[in-house]
Parts: sequence; structure tokens; C-alpha cells
Amino acid sequence: MQIIVLGASAGGGFPQWNCNCRNCAGLRDGSVRAQARTQSSIIVGGGGDWALLNASPDILEQIRHTPALQPNRGLRDTGIAAVLPVDCQIDHTTGLFMLRERGVPMQFWCTDPVYEDLTTGNPILKVLGHYCGIDRQTVPLDGTPFRMPGVPGVEFSALPLSSKAAPYSPHREQSVPGDNIGLTLSDTVSGKKAFYAPGLGARDPAVFAAMAAADVVLVDGTFWTDDEMIALGLSKKTARDIGHLPQSGADGMIAWLDELPATTRKILIHINNTNPILDEDSPERAELTRHGIELAFDGLQIDL
Repeated sequence: MQIIVLGASAGGGFPQWNCNCRNCAGLRDGSVRAQARTQSSIIVGGGGDWALLNASPDILEQIRHTPALQPNRGLRDTGIAAVLPVDCQIDHTTGLFMLRERGVPMQFWCTDPVYEDLTTGNPILKVLGHYCGIDRQTVPLDGTPFRMPGVPGVEFSALPLSSKAAPYSPHREQSVPGDNIGLTLSDTVSGKKAFYAPGLGARDPAVFAAMAAADVVLVDGTFWTDDEMIALGLSKKTARDIGHLPQSGADGMIAWLDELPATTRKILIHINNTNPILDEDSPERAELTRHGIELAFDGLQIDL
């Protein structure tokens, strides 16, 4: 089983198009040593075609930089066999529009709440019905394993996360199970596992058990502190208010990851442009290194 990170940034990418924070301005003028990143998405496969987990607004650029997604076996071709968004956020679903020129209906896996939001408040799936069409498959929330046609060698299982639905969702302030999910990705031959959760708002015993059972975890790296956006004058909401557990603090992501087995590979993904860990010379980045935590970057390949 192989995982390729297509994009490692949170919504807006890095640098964000309209942002002049220290990170974004510094990357542009060369005063900050950092690496540009597109918006959060990964693919997973076991030797055939791939499952796309989150379709970001940057999907066309990501495909251009990932030859496996354009295998050139016919006049029109794609290596994307199926799509599964972990939530209905704009930065995880807008790219669906770019995939409309398929010759067959899109194999689309999602939970019931995500399907509701993508056919009502933000009816992307209804629009795609006028183009390629949608072959909707339901993601079970009870941990039942499932496999996707065209993606051999990989088994999936999902569990609900404590986080937030998209701002346009009627569930925004009262989330329901399935608004956000974490995914365990298992190699059906080796038994190796990865756990993927780019939006994770709070500790939960079931989620920690899934993380502890995985060989690799790719989890929420959005903010360093809970008040990051407030301190910069960019928002009145904390990280937790919008569904993201910050890395720092006694009950933050670093403390949680420290409790995992020593053999677990720990990687942060969905990193906001304001997060100081993007600066490779920052003390925050050095602290992650001391804890054995990596940052995802566009093009990172993980073999299990």
C-alpha cells in the first residue's frame, strides 16, 4: 500500500493568496525558509488505481505533479478510481468540479451527513449529475471495513470525529456523527495500517485506539496555539471553536502523539499558513523534531 500526499496545507494553501502574515510574506520574499504547499489531499492505492481522499481546489495542479494520476492508457484516462471526502469543507470538495469530465460516473464514497450537505447547502453532487454523474456509496460509521472497486489491496474503515461541519451546514454548531470522519487505511497483504484525520477537534478514546493501532498517523496540524488566529487579528474564534486541536499545550496534539507507541510514525497534515511550524528555522519546528513529529509536504510518499 502506498500513500501520496497531494497537498499538505489547510484551506487557502501556503502561501495563501491574500495573506501577508510572517509566513506567507516571508516565503514570497525569501526571508522565511519554508516550503510552499497546496491544499490538503492524499491518494492511497495498493497496486492498481487510487482512492482520492479529499478533492481540494488545487486538484488539477496536484494531478499535474503526480504522474500516477494520469496513466495515459487511453484518449481520456485517470488513475483516480474513487473519491472519498472526510467532510464537506470547501477545501476538501471544490476539486470535485474539476473532475467532471469523466467518461463514467464518479465512484463517490461519503457519510450520510456529508451527502446531505453536498446535495443541499452546497449541491456539488447535483451539479455533477449533469456531467459525469455520481455513483454514491455510503461510508459506514460503525467501523465496518469496506473496499473500493478499482483500488485493490486497500481496506478502509471510518469512525466519527469530534470536529465541525462546514460553515454552510445546518450542523455547524451542533455536529452530528459523520460530519467529520477519520479513516484507517489497511494493506490487505501486509496488515500495515495508516490513520488519516486532517480535521480533529478533541481527544476521544476510540480515535486514540485507532491511532495507536496504526503504523503511521497523518493528523490535524492546522494550528500551533488555540488562539493563533485571534492573536494575529485574523479571527475571533479559537482553533477548537472551528474544530481543530492545536499542537501546543498540556492537552494539545503533541501531548496526544507522545502517548502513541514509540514505533508509530507521526505526521501532521492540513497545516494552516499562519502556523509557525512552517518556518523550518522556528523554535516550534524544532520542538516538533524533538518529539519525533514530521510535517507532511506535497509529494511525500509513504510505503506500507
